[in-house]
Amino acid sequence: MEYDGEKYWIFPTPHDIASLTVEDLSILQMTVKKCEYLIGVAQLMTEEKLSKELLLDIGDYKKTEKMLTKIRGIRPWTANYVLMRCLRIPSAFPIDDVGLHNAIKYLTGTETKPTKEEILQLSTSWKNWESYATFYLWRFLY
Repeated sequence: MEYDGEKYWIFPTPHDIASLTVEDLSILQMTVKKCEYLIGVAQLMTEEKLSKELLLDIGDYKKTEKMLTKIRGIRPWTANYVLMRCLRIPSAFPIDDVGLHNAIKYLTGTETKPTKEEILQLSTSWKNWESYATFYLWRFLY
C-alpha cells in the first residue's frame, strides 16, 4: 500500500494467503514446506474450518493443542504459542522450548539445561499461569 509517496506493508487476509502459490511466497525466503504449511492454514481459515472462535469453543487447553497439532505443519511449540498469544490461555506451556530451558538454566545457576521433569516440578507453583511464567522467563534472554 502506498501513502504519501511511501510504501507500507499491511498484513494479508487468510483469503489473500490461500490464493498464493509456493513460488509467490519464495520471495520471503521461507522453505518450501513452510510456504505449504502457511498456505494450508490460510485455506483452512477461508473454508471456516479454523478460526479463533472455533478454537476457543473447544474449551479445553489440551484438546485445543491436540486439534492444532493435527494440522499439517503445526507442532506442539507452534500450537502452544497460538494458545498463549492468540487465544490467551494462561495454562498453555511450551515445555520443550529451548529458550525456556536456557532461561531456567541461567536463573537457577546450573551447569546444564533442566530436564522436562525438572521443569514440570518447578512449574507446579505456576499452575494455570504457565503462559505468563514462560513470557517472563523469555524476557531474561534479551
